[in-house]
Amino acid sequence: MSALEHPGLVFRSLDPFDGDEAQLKGWYEATRRGFHQSRGSDDGIKVWRDHIRTDSVTVLGAWTESSEFSSATMPVATFSSWTSPINVGGGASLPALLISDVTVSPTHRRQGLLRKLMTVSLADAVAAGVPLAALTVSEGSIYGRFGFGTATHLRQVEVDVTSKFRYRPEVPDDDGSVTLIEPADAWKTVAEIYATFQERTRGSVTRPQFYEPWLSSGYDFDSDSKGESKQRTALHLDASGTPDGYVVYKTADERNDSGLRMAKVVDMVALTPAAYLRLWRFLADIDLVERVAWHKAPVQDPLYWALAEPFAVKSAELDDMLWMRVLDVPTALRARPWYAAGEVVLGVEDPLGHADGSWRIAVTDGVAEVTRTDAAPTVTLAADTLGALYLGGVDVRTLAAAGRITGSPEAVETWAAMADGGPLPYCITGF
Repeated sequence: MSALEHPGLVFRSLDPFDGDEAQLKGWYEATRRGFHQSRGSDDGIKVWRDHIRTDSVTVLGAWTESSEFSSATMPVATFSSWTSPINVGGGASLPALLISDVTVSPTHRRQGLLRKLMTVSLADAVAAGVPLAALTVSEGSIYGRFGFGTATHLRQVEVDVTSKFRYRPEVPDDDGSVTLIEPADAWKTVAEIYATFQERTRGSVTRPQFYEPWLSSGYDFDSDSKGESKQRTALHLDASGTPDGYVVYKTADERNDSGLRMAKVVDMVALTPAAYLRLWRFLADIDLVERVAWHKAPVQDPLYWALAEPFAVKSAELDDMLWMRVLDVPTALRARPWYAAGEVVLGVEDPLGHADGSWRIAVTDGVAEVTRTDAAPTVTLAADTLGALYLGGVDVRTLAAAGRITGSPEAVETWAAMADGGPLPYCITGF
């Protein structure tokens, strides 16, 4: 913390196990204030404390020096982080610094507090040998200057589940079944299914502890109270009776802008296409529901192509999800999959210095050798563009067309052949 200094402010790292209780509660309240939430409850504080302890979260904040008109417990800036695996494709995972709870009070905006907290945290991650950093954001224009790029996307969809919801004749009948189960009883199976999804899915993030009270309905994050009474859980079982998918959803007396009765998917994971389509069939069969909304549908969604009336699926919005930052270029690039033999000298411009320099990348048989070099770059990009490209959520040609990758046409085509390929990354875990 010695690198964190600012006139009139005191920076602290709080111990989640044995920290000052008043300051811990004040930090929690500052994050709720920063995200325009109500003041927290004892139930909410307990869920948060369980998370920061279980996930070994580093809790940072900046407090004003004590005075008659300043809070001794509530900070004017907050920042939290912990290390957790991300699936980078090809069956490989790497540890990443996951960053959350970033707030700055409007009384202390434009004073460089976020930059101080971010740069120190990234430097500490580099010193600890963590090769990646990731976050999910509320404002997209802030984090590019720290080397983060949009790496995965989601679609917000609203599906007409009236008579328009019919599968094409080519869609095979599902030989499994769906069963309803109380969320608390389903949690162990839900966690196991997600763990398998995590192992298989490029871009997926290991879930932090607070997903348990949320998806098991032990805590209602919307009302900040114990117990979530509206959530339901359905499991899909394959032909042998083995669970291979689930959906957590809500139904209530809610209507969309057109006055149609709604259900909302909270979380859905399917390990097979059959389980995915069968869970959608289940949602369509819920009585007194005309539309089902899901804000975390995959960009390439088989549901659209499986329906006889594809216009039953309306895409409301394309959202960014995971923002990635490469801290250790050789470790990060060696781990991800590659799709063609070739060689480029990649020039990375990184104002923070972690990825900066020229890197020779030579791919043979799908394996990359990455070394620092003094050779002139044949392809050049900024650190945030490297982050966007890293998981394969956008291809090289698109970024080159946007002016974010430069080089000769031949070098860019070589880089594209090497880097582009494989499934789109898919992350449904926020933090």
